[in-house]
Amino acid sequence: MKPTEVARRLWVSLQSAYRWRPLWWEHGAQALASRGSSGSRCRLSPRCLEKLAAYLDEGPAAHGWVEDQLWTVARVAALTGRKFHVAYCVSGVTRLMHRLAFSPQVPARRVAERDDQAVTSWKEATWAEVK
Repeated sequence: MKPTEVARRLWVSLQSAYRWRPLWWEHGAQALASRGSSGSRCRLSPRCLEKLAAYLDEGPAAHGWVEDQLWTVARVAALTGRKFHVAYCVSGVTRLMHRLAFSPQVPARRVAERDDQAVTSWKEATWAEVK
């Protein structure tokens, strides 16, 4: 089989196929084995990840946030800083939460002085006229 056919079947670039071929001939299949992801490793140990998942299951109120029951990225970053003394950026916390099968949530932005009764009456009376 030609290198171009190999590249088409495996969906890799021709350049990669030409680079891998001499490695395979010289060192065998183990030379082509994956070395794992090239990104940085998780700063939390597996045991700490289990603890963090347990903390997230407890909810934000158990850790001092009483306004609403949402795990925002900022809250999880503060929690990891407090409990594990590890700082994460926003994208790092997002990836960490996805790894633990959680999703970061965005709280609903509402004015503190909002009058729900006045909003309801406006929708029923004024909005009906405007429509």
